[in-house]
Amino acid sequence: MERNFKGLIFTNHALARLKERNISQGDAWATWNHSDQSRYAQAKGAWIYYRTFGNKKIEVVAKKNERGEWLVISIWDRPVWENQKKVEPFFTFLLKKLWALIRK
Repeated sequence: MERNFKGLIFTNHALARLKERNISQGDAWATWNHSDQSRYAQAKGAWIYYRTFGNKKIEVVAKKNERGEWLVISIWDRPVWENQKKVEPFFTFLLKKLWALIRK
Protein backbone atom coordinates (compact mmCIF):
# COMPACT_ATOMS: atom_id res chain seq x y z
CA MET A 1 0.00 0.00 0.00
CA GLU A 2 1.18 3.46 -0.83
CA ARG A 3 1.34 6.39 1.56
CA ASN A 4 0.33 8.75 -1.30
CA PHE A 5 -2.50 7.41 -3.45
CA LYS A 6 -4.33 9.44 -6.13
CA GLY A 7 -3.95 12.72 -4.28
CA LEU A 8 -4.69 11.33 -0.82
CA ILE A 9 -2.09 10.99 1.92
CA PHE A 10 -2.69 8.02 4.23
CA THR A 11 -1.50 8.14 7.84
CA ASN A 12 0.23 5.09 9.27
CA HIS A 13 -2.95 4.47 11.29
CA ALA A 14 -5.11 4.56 8.15
CA LEU A 15 -2.76 2.18 6.29
CA ALA A 16 -2.87 -0.23 9.24
CA ARG A 17 -6.68 -0.10 9.30
CA LEU A 18 -6.87 -0.80 5.54
CA LYS A 19 -4.74 -3.90 5.98
CA GLU A 20 -6.47 -5.02 9.20
CA ARG A 21 -9.96 -4.63 7.71
CA ASN A 22 -9.07 -5.88 4.22
CA ILE A 23 -10.18 -2.66 2.49
CA SER A 24 -8.41 -1.64 -0.71
CA GLN A 25 -6.94 1.82 -1.17
CA GLY A 26 -9.04 2.09 -4.33
CA ASP A 27 -12.24 1.57 -2.34
CA ALA A 28 -11.09 4.13 0.25
CA TRP A 29 -10.29 6.62 -2.51
CA ALA A 30 -13.64 6.00 -4.25
CA THR A 31 -15.44 6.50 -0.93
CA TRP A 32 -13.71 9.84 -0.43
CA ASN A 33 -13.96 11.01 -4.05
CA HIS A 34 -17.47 9.73 -4.90
CA SER A 35 -19.19 9.40 -1.53
CA ASP A 36 -22.87 8.58 -1.14
CA GLN A 37 -22.95 11.07 1.74
CA SER A 38 -20.67 12.88 4.17
CA ARG A 39 -20.83 14.64 7.50
CA TYR A 40 -18.62 16.76 9.69
CA ALA A 41 -16.57 14.64 12.11
CA GLN A 42 -15.87 15.35 15.78
CA ALA A 43 -12.18 16.01 15.02
CA LYS A 44 -11.65 19.66 14.11
CA GLY A 45 -11.75 20.15 10.34
CA ALA A 46 -12.35 16.48 9.55
CA TRP A 47 -15.11 14.91 7.49
CA ILE A 48 -16.50 11.37 7.38
CA TYR A 49 -17.29 10.11 3.88
CA TYR A 50 -19.62 7.12 3.36
CA ARG A 51 -20.10 4.78 0.42
CA THR A 52 -21.80 1.40 0.11
CA PHE A 53 -20.10 -1.40 -1.81
CA GLY A 54 -22.34 -4.47 -2.01
CA ASN A 55 -23.03 -5.63 1.54
CA LYS A 56 -20.61 -3.28 3.30
CA LYS A 57 -20.50 0.43 3.95
CA ILE A 58 -17.03 2.00 4.00
CA GLU A 59 -16.38 5.11 6.07
CA VAL A 60 -13.31 7.30 5.52
CA VAL A 61 -12.26 10.06 7.93
CA ALA A 62 -10.21 12.75 6.17
CA LYS A 63 -9.16 16.36 6.57
CA LYS A 64 -6.91 18.89 4.89
CA ASN A 65 -3.44 19.41 6.31
CA GLU A 66 -1.65 22.77 6.64
CA ARG A 67 -0.61 22.60 2.94
CA GLY A 68 -4.19 21.98 1.79
CA GLU A 69 -3.59 18.30 0.97
CA TRP A 70 -6.18 15.69 1.93
CA LEU A 71 -5.03 13.42 4.74
CA VAL A 72 -6.86 10.13 5.49
CA ILE A 73 -6.96 9.67 9.25
CA SER A 74 -8.91 6.43 9.61
CA ILE A 75 -11.08 3.95 7.72
CA TRP A 76 -13.58 1.30 8.74
CA ASP A 77 -16.44 -0.68 7.29
CA ARG A 78 -19.80 -1.85 8.55
CA PRO A 79 -22.16 -4.53 7.27
CA VAL A 80 -25.28 -3.38 5.43
CA TRP A 81 -28.39 -5.11 6.77
CA GLU A 82 -31.06 -3.46 4.60
CA ASN A 83 -31.58 -6.43 2.27
CA GLN A 84 -32.04 -8.97 5.02
CA LYS A 85 -35.46 -10.22 6.06
CA LYS A 86 -36.61 -8.75 9.36
CA VAL A 87 -37.34 -11.32 12.02
CA GLU A 88 -40.64 -11.07 13.83
CA PRO A 89 -40.33 -10.94 17.63
CA PHE A 90 -41.24 -14.27 19.25
CA PHE A 91 -43.96 -12.73 21.43
CA THR A 92 -45.71 -11.27 18.35
CA PHE A 93 -45.43 -14.62 16.58
CA LEU A 94 -46.95 -16.36 19.62
CA LEU A 95 -49.84 -13.90 19.87
CA LYS A 96 -50.67 -14.36 16.18
CA LYS A 97 -50.72 -18.15 16.61
CA LEU A 98 -52.93 -17.91 19.69
CA TRP A 99 -55.30 -15.51 17.94
CA ALA A 100 -55.53 -17.92 14.97
CA LEU A 101 -56.40 -20.77 17.37
CA ILE A 102 -59.06 -18.71 19.13
CA ARG A 103 -60.72 -17.68 15.86
CA LYS A 104 -61.14 -21.33 14.70
